[in-house]
Amino acid sequence: MAPKKKAGWFRYVKEAFTYRWNLLLFGGAAAAAFLSPSPDIVLPLVLAAEMAYLGGLTTLPRFQAAIDAKSRAAERGLTTGSAPPAQDKQKKLADILGSLESERRNRFLRVRARCVEMQRIANAVRGDTRDESGAAAELRAPALDRLLWVFLRLLLSQQALGRFLRAADGPGIKTQLDDLIAKQRAAEAKKDERILRSVTDSVATATLRLDNYEKAKNNAEFVGVELDRIETKIQALTEMAISHQDPNELSVQVDAVADGMSQTEETIRELQAITGLGADNNDAPSILGTDVSEVAT
Repeated sequence: MAPKKKAGWFRYVKEAFTYRWNLLLFGGAAAAAFLSPSPDIVLPLVLAAEMAYLGGLTTLPRFQAAIDAKSRAAERGLTTGSAPPAQDKQKKLADILGSLESERRNRFLRVRARCVEMQRIANAVRGDTRDESGAAAELRAPALDRLLWVFLRLLLSQQALGRFLRAADGPGIKTQLDDLIAKQRAAEAKKDERILRSVTDSVATATLRLDNYEKAKNNAEFVGVELDRIETKIQALTEMAISHQDPNELSVQVDAVADGMSQTEETIRELQAITGLGADNNDAPSILGTDVSEVAT
């Protein structure tokens, strides 16, 4: 392992000198020395005390280690660059869209495109092509972006579950478990403790694998049903923009549906291990207000 990078003596001295209590005491002492009857005597004493302080503190291993860690953390921040929250959210949107297979990505884009089209129709029905009616703003509300965000993450979860189920080979695990149970019974009949312990452990492992497979299968079924339900809800909400003249009524409907996504989002969190989604992905980015054409290509 490569040795950790040191901050260097200049950084140690700088951090020790700029420590707020040192600046306060040193500044006060220097001011008092200038105002004293013998500044030519007192001021060198103050400087000598400051040099002793800097020399003593900067040679302490614990102080050096703290400054080294601070320096490395600062360098990591400059190297990686912490994107503003909005840019970070849009990057997550681009990453998920880019990782989806074409069929699922196109499904999401169709739903989003329908929302955008219904905005235009709603404005045309109101006789206003400049969006002064506020219909577009209603449909770009954070609640509707959240619905689209949940829909997108569900598509990613469905894709990951499909890959897991294909790789896991559930029927093969079931056959293996049946064979192991048969061997376990044979070992019990022979009363061979060594074989029985080994086979019993294998049975427990195969049972756990089968349980995981069945849970993933149930999750995949739930995700498929939820995708259909949310897609229908989004279509209904966007269509309501045409028939509902009261913006507040539409906003209430959108918020109510978005707030009812708790169970779905809990399932998404449970699937983080296989989807790669982090725990901080619940905060929806701007989806209707973003041009995703370049990401989708």
